[in-house]
Amino acid sequence: MKKKTVRSSQFGSISRRSFAAGLLGIGVSAMLPSTGAAQGAAGSAAAQRIADHFSSVKTMMGEFVQFGPRGEQTGVKFFIERPGKLRFNFEDPSPVRVIADGKNVVIGNMKLKTWDLYPLSKTPLSLLLADRIDLSHEMVRGVREEPDLTTIVLGNKTVFGDSTITMMFDSKTFELRQWTITDAQNKDTSVMIYNVKNGVGFDDRVFRIPYDEVRKL
Repeated sequence: MKKKTVRSSQFGSISRRSFAAGLLGIGVSAMLPSTGAAQGAAGSAAAQRIADHFSSVKTMMGEFVQFGPRGEQTGVKFFIERPGKLRFNFEDPSPVRVIADGKNVVIGNMKLKTWDLYPLSKTPLSLLLADRIDLSHEMVRGVREEPDLTTIVLGNKTVFGDSTITMMFDSKTFELRQWTITDAQNKDTSVMIYNVKNGVGFDDRVFRIPYDEVRKL
């Protein structure tokens, strides 16, 4: 199969519109005031504990509402199977579908019949869909632990480019509640998650990329 060559920055611009991976106007300092914020080794250890719990969930489905930087809202149904598999079905009128099959990621426009293909290993999804999410290599920018929510800010140019990802987890159950992608222009795309079900069995077709259609382009 012939693969398209795509720069990571190009993927980043698409991901902020279509994943919002995503995957995540406010800055890190605004999200994490210095008072009460865990930093350094302690903060990284707390973040890794939550990441380990999150990555222990091997299958998951649910819905989320995506809020764009201009106030636009989009509903999405999502399906995840570790390692490496994901599907986003954007609700009408959006024609977008996102599918990761463990090797590649495609973003499809069902109306225009167009597909963009990327190696999974070259996208931030490779981290979030791994068997174990590894937050080492100075990836954790900050952690704030509160009674109801634990907020983790991730940033790593190799993985996320110039963007940061802010993830909010329930402090008691460690379930992911919300994430925000902040791009290099300080614009946010936020996602709120609901109707989540874990331990779901999926048909193989859910994560099947239509390579025949992709090759025609």
